[in-house]
Amino acid sequence: MSDERIGPPLLRGERETVRAFLDFHRATLAMKCDGLSDEDLRRQSMPPSTLGLVRHMAEVERTWFRRVINGEDIPLVWSDEGDYQVAYDASASTRLDAFGAWQREVEHSRRIEEKAESLDVTGYQPRWGEQVSLRLVMLHMVHEYARHNGHADFLREGIDGTVGA
Repeated sequence: MSDERIGPPLLRGERETVRAFLDFHRATLAMKCDGLSDEDLRRQSMPPSTLGLVRHMAEVERTWFRRVINGEDIPLVWSDEGDYQVAYDASASTRLDAFGAWQREVEHSRRIEEKAESLDVTGYQPRWGEQVSLRLVMLHMVHEYARHNGHADFLREGIDGTVGA
């Protein structure tokens, strides 16, 4: 197995971008399992907080759509210092607070995407020092939700046994 993944192109067409995301996720599965024994791969792990995932996704929505694509100079939802890890600490959070923030950010994201002329609209991603297309952002968000919905599946099963989509 290989732990080398090639990130998706930042400004390419649909086919290249979708193909790259699919290959990235294929390589991610291999990477997550690389170096683990059969026993390790069978072991059940301990869950983190599901509410922390919701808070994290509010930050992700805000960052990619409002800060990157829309160029808004705003802080993160839970950290004025730009510390993304703060969102995972849901110890003092409530369902109402976390889901309220997430839903507000999703609404902003939808408005930004709907107003964009096309998926070729770009914004600046300072972390990468590059322009990125709305196409990449939309596919990256699919990637983020896919990853974290998988986490949420395991967390929910551990809480009350509910499985499936």
